[in-house]
Amino acid sequence: MDLNSLKFISEKREKDFNKLNIYTVEHLVKHYPRDYLDLRKVTLLSDAYHNDVILTVAEVLNVEVNKYARRPFVKALCQQRGLMFTAIWFNQPYVAQKLMRGEYFFYGRVQNKYGMGCQMVNPSFERSDRNNNLKGLIPVYSLSGGLTQGVVRAAIRQALQKVRISSHIPGSLIKKYGLMSLYEAYCKLHCPENSDDVKNASARIALEEYFLLISAFKVIKGSRDDARLNFYSVTENEVNAFKKRYPFEFTEGQNAAVANVFKCLKSPHKMNMLLQGDVGSGKTAVAFAAIYMGVKSGYQAAMLAPTEVLAQQNAALLKKYFPEYNVAVLTGSTPAAEKRQIKKALASGDINIVCGTHAVLQQDVEFKNLALAVCDEQHRFGVAQRSSLSEKGGNCDVLVMSATPIPRTLSLIFYGDLDVATIKDKPRLRQDISTSIIPESKYSDMYKYVCGQAKAGNQTYFVCPKIEGDDEGTVMSVTELYEELKVKLSGVRIALLHGKMREKQKNEIMRDFRDKKYDCLVSTTVIEVGVDVPDATVMIIYNAERFGLSQLHQLRGRVGRGDKKSYCFLLMGSDSEEARARLSVIKNSADGFEIAEADLRLRGGGDFMGTRQSGRMLSEIKNLKFPVETVFTAKALSDEAFSGAFDTAELSLIASRKYDSLKDVILN
Repeated sequence: MDLNSLKFISEKREKDFNKLNIYTVEHLVKHYPRDYLDLRKVTLLSDAYHNDVILTVAEVLNVEVNKYARRPFVKALCQQRGLMFTAIWFNQPYVAQKLMRGEYFFYGRVQNKYGMGCQMVNPSFERSDRNNNLKGLIPVYSLSGGLTQGVVRAAIRQALQKVRISSHIPGSLIKKYGLMSLYEAYCKLHCPENSDDVKNASARIALEEYFLLISAFKVIKGSRDDARLNFYSVTENEVNAFKKRYPFEFTEGQNAAVANVFKCLKSPHKMNMLLQGDVGSGKTAVAFAAIYMGVKSGYQAAMLAPTEVLAQQNAALLKKYFPEYNVAVLTGSTPAAEKRQIKKALASGDINIVCGTHAVLQQDVEFKNLALAVCDEQHRFGVAQRSSLSEKGGNCDVLVMSATPIPRTLSLIFYGDLDVATIKDKPRLRQDISTSIIPESKYSDMYKYVCGQAKAGNQTYFVCPKIEGDDEGTVMSVTELYEELKVKLSGVRIALLHGKMREKQKNEIMRDFRDKKYDCLVSTTVIEVGVDVPDATVMIIYNAERFGLSQLHQLRGRVGRGDKKSYCFLLMGSDSEEARARLSVIKNSADGFEIAEADLRLRGGGDFMGTRQSGRMLSEIKNLKFPVETVFTAKALSDEAFSGAFDTAELSLIASRKYDSLKDVILN
């Protein structure tokens, strides 16, 4: 049902909703609140302390706009029971159009209580007319364009009356476990009477989504017990001799992982293994040992990378550690004549190891005897793509690698089709990266430090969450920062990199940065998976609160890859308690597994798989906070539904349609 079926949704408002990826009434009810205002707990400013986060009511007397300050701001002069105070919003010019004289609710942090007068910085606000019937818990939604909280709330209330919401969990299981109806959950989420309503409704909605996702996994996984077609003749002594080619000793975790791979390759069933380890734990060395087991046994091996730059880097390492074998690189930019030669040599068996991107998956790429496929940074490759590569070798063995650790229990749920090997320790020579949360007052010092690093021959990454600025001006974009840094970092060579660039251009910029033709790289998260840049010693992340903790940890891992002391600076665009609590985890921990567990506790299960803000898998529930146990309940329900006691044909169809593109069913 289209949005224009609702009252008061004009063409302009419909376009504003479209900016939020809301196109139908069904989309609208799945636009979950990002927060709630508890109007039962209104606090007077006179009763608040410095740095308290409160909800208060005050009268706006005057609104001032300053577009020409170093940080443009909107300032409101307010009054509460004779106490004068100011509310100020930086880089949010739209606020001036939404504030006028009158009474408002303000929700935010109280500052300068004992300094130069009371002030609230960047508070949320809501008109408090006596006749608007606001009371209890009030949902707060993400907005766009000219939308207001009142407009969104009214539209969602209408949508709830029109939309049909039914559960896909078998009715007998709903009754058996006493589950709330799905429609009731949506009503309570958007119109709660108390905090228990929010908690229970969030858990019920998340349960539905995870039930479908886990059911989809069951449909697409198939059997784990495929018989082995390739028999490896390599010996344990030969593998140990290969490990000595490295200038360092393998860690205990690496040795255990190599032994695990060796055992799997000698078993009667084909290997399908996930190798997960923290940033810098040495997964590539383990993968190379697996490749050696394949080529030493007389077979071919393929290594898949998500970018051409990473494929070239892996190929260079393979040539270094496999001098007696023929290694080729096959990517989208490989010249046509060279591609034909490589494909011919792969089919004849003259090439032992091919390292490439998605180009290796093309139908006309054939192998003589492919036995082992390795997928680097597995979250960039879906189940179908991994299967495509495996089938080129007649159901060959597969090793996929992930640098984004997830808790063991969750990996068992979502990687039920894979054996899981984990490298917990790090190479002994790897240094920890010093991490700091930098206040805006220290930005100038930070820029001076970056200039000093450039003069010393060291390099810096600047990372932003967006390519272009937003209407509200609250998020730093790479294009804005690039222009700003060209002025502030005079004499420093700066490059710009983002996802909208052509692949060839991105590869050239990354190569030039690695080759030290630039001192600084301003980028989106496309550098999260990239080449080793040993001289990159500083990582600066803007609006760090907008990233998942595991993603921040991945980004931080881009520096400290050489022997130089490295630093990560986190810049906050929000001063909320939740943001500070999350970023303090990154600041105080260098353990990716510990960080993944903390992210799970702080954010619930909605984002533990890292949807990368892509809007694809499980993005619908990313604002919901619910107990992690919900995920396990969903698995139990799915297991029971597929146990044979139910007709799951329709469920299988619904689940596979919801996740119809298997590349979307991936982990972060």
